[in-house]
Amino acid sequence: MNMFPRTDVGGVSVSRMIIGTNWFLGWSHQTSAKDNFIKRYQDAKKIADVLEVFLDAGIDTIMGMTGVPPLVDAVREAQGRTGKAMIVVDTPWTPLTEGGVDLDRAAEVLDGCAANGATFCLPHSSAVDALVDRTTRTIRDMDRVCAMIRERGMIPGLSTHMPETPVYADEAGLDIATYIQIYNAIGFLMQVEIDWAHRVIQEAKKPVMTIKPMAAGRLTPLVGLAFAWSTIRDQDMVAVGALTPDEAREDIEISLSILERRRPDVTLQRTRSKRSLEAGAA
Repeated sequence: MNMFPRTDVGGVSVSRMIIGTNWFLGWSHQTSAKDNFIKRYQDAKKIADVLEVFLDAGIDTIMGMTGVPPLVDAVREAQGRTGKAMIVVDTPWTPLTEGGVDLDRAAEVLDGCAANGATFCLPHSSAVDALVDRTTRTIRDMDRVCAMIRERGMIPGLSTHMPETPVYADEAGLDIATYIQIYNAIGFLMQVEIDWAHRVIQEAKKPVMTIKPMAAGRLTPLVGLAFAWSTIRDQDMVAVGALTPDEAREDIEISLSILERRRPDVTLQRTRSKRSLEAGAA
């Protein structure tokens, strides 16, 4: 398998495919039953098995709440097995007050991110989006939070579900290196039409980490990944979640085939109704 392409974010070389963590930690964006299944199924060893597949393909960048116990242990085990270091994109909750960010509590959270070895720190959308002010076209207190992230030796960015966030951050000249933005072919969890989100990404001044390309399982990998890779820029990234090693292998191969403009080398799902499509079938 070819090594996955890379890009530069804030002076750091990262893989253009980013390992998502929702399917490790139980955030399916489907049902409580599915969440519970993921939590019961996954453990540090199983997660490490998936991470090893990604690392073997040169995909060494991981995004999410990476400080939680099963993931911390899994990252450590996968790094030990492969001898390859992982680049952590942490997305912590930033504590809020009535007027903005609780800077004292935020300092404690950011200390934890730094202690967990995060290279990038992107405050989570649940906090960032609460601070976006459409009337003033600003993101309250984010200049101070970004400075605090820099002081702790991490590279700042913003995680958001709002298309306005990259626009306002660029206008304000915030000290950030990247943004996380939802982007998929059916507009799942997106707040504006897909063509508008596409324009925001195309015009962003920094590389964009796109998330939910398969709309949390509502799109097949070929459909979701083909749209994502074909409509972002060469410097942008796609975060992909996988439950098992086989899913990771499929997502990697399908993505490489799209980028290389060739047919993917994957085994298709077989059912009785498809037998007539195969050569030599009776």
